Amino acid sequence: GSCAMSAHLRGVKPALKADADALTKAPIAPKHLTAHGKAEWKAIMPQLIERRVITRADLSGVATYCGLVATIRQIEENQAATGEIDLKMMGLAVRCATAARQLASEYGLTPTSRARIGAAVDDDEDDDNPLNVK
Repeated sequence: GSCAMSAHLRGVKPALKADADALTKAPIAPKHLTAHGKAEWKAIMPQLIERRVITRADLSGVATYCGLVATIRQIEENQAATGEIDLKMMGLAVRCATAARQLASEYGLTPTSRARIGAAVDDDEDDDNPLNVK
C-alpha cells in the first residue's frame, strides 16, 4: 500500500488503477449475507475481478456494500407486501442507499467510477483506440 493517495486535491478523485495484489478469482460470498446480499455479490464480483481493482483487504467493504443493497431490497419487498409506506423504513433505505452509493463508487461500480478505471487502464493507448473520442 502507498500513501500517495492521501495527498490528492479535495474533491478530485484519483484514477483507480489495477492493483498488483488484486484478486484474480471471485471469493465465495460471506455466509452472513442474506440471499439478496449474496445475489449482489455474485452480480458484481465478475467485473471487480476482471478489472483487478479489489484485494482481499477490500472484501469487507464489498460485503458491506452488498449488505446495504440487500437491506434496501428487503425494505422494498416488505413495503410491496404490506402496501404501506413506513417512513422510518424509507428513511433507513435512503441512508443505506447513500452509503451504498459511496461504497459503489470506491469499487468502480458506478458509470463515473468505471470511467475513472478506464482512464487509468487506457492511458497508454489513447492514439491507437478508434473508440477514443475527445
